[in-house]
Amino acid sequence: QALSLPIVVIVHGNQDNNAKATVLWDNAFSEIDRVPFVVAERVPWEKMCDTLNLKFMAEVQTTKGLLKEHYFFLAQKIFNDHSASFEDFQTRSVSWAQFNKEILPGRGFTFWQWFDGVLDLTKRCLKSYWSDRLIIGFISKQYVCKLLSTQPDGTFLLRFSDSELGGVTIAHVIRGQDGSSQVENIQPFSAKDLSIRSLGDRIRDLGQLRNLYPNTPKDQAFGSHYNSEWLAAG
Repeated sequence: QALSLPIVVIVHGNQDNNAKATVLWDNAFSEIDRVPFVVAERVPWEKMCDTLNLKFMAEVQTTKGLLKEHYFFLAQKIFNDHSASFEDFQTRSVSWAQFNKEILPGRGFTFWQWFDGVLDLTKRCLKSYWSDRLIIGFISKQYVCKLLSTQPDGTFLLRFSDSELGGVTIAHVIRGQDGSSQVENIQPFSAKDLSIRSLGDRIRDLGQLRNLYPNTPKDQAFGSHYNSEWLAAG
């Protein structure tokens, strides 16, 4: 007899997400010489970060992995803690329940379901943008407001939606005549939206977007991603 890699049998496509979570957890955190089917209920957050990074790079097929600030955002999300420091999270452990059983506060999905939605969207529609580091992605709406509120009118950045599975949104700053600033978030784009019109072309279409945070003109940042027919016409 020989042990196989873990497999999960499903009877409907809506079980696919949970099946992938089970296989990922088993592959990443089971001991080589374990008793069959025995796997840790809790794992160090640092080890989870390594696993999420490897999964992201493999699925998206990119050499650009997750950064320290991305891990910090993911830790705040999975632990539902916005007061701890990056170092505090490094000493914590995360449970299977936090990973793919407990519903995120105010949402209708788990941490893994959210992360897997980001994976699928990036793999299908955003690989080149991510690889060119044009998408911050893993960043909270609150921190986006902090970054953009002091920037000139029309400064924008891209983040993965917190409220919708597999969505990317554009946050941009609008300054009033009195100098006050307001940060607006455009309705998230799904993979279906981006298959109809690419992210680059959508950014080009939106006249209120001027500079990619912190100060790169949008045509300079995204020009190589514009539709070639438009470039020829232009």
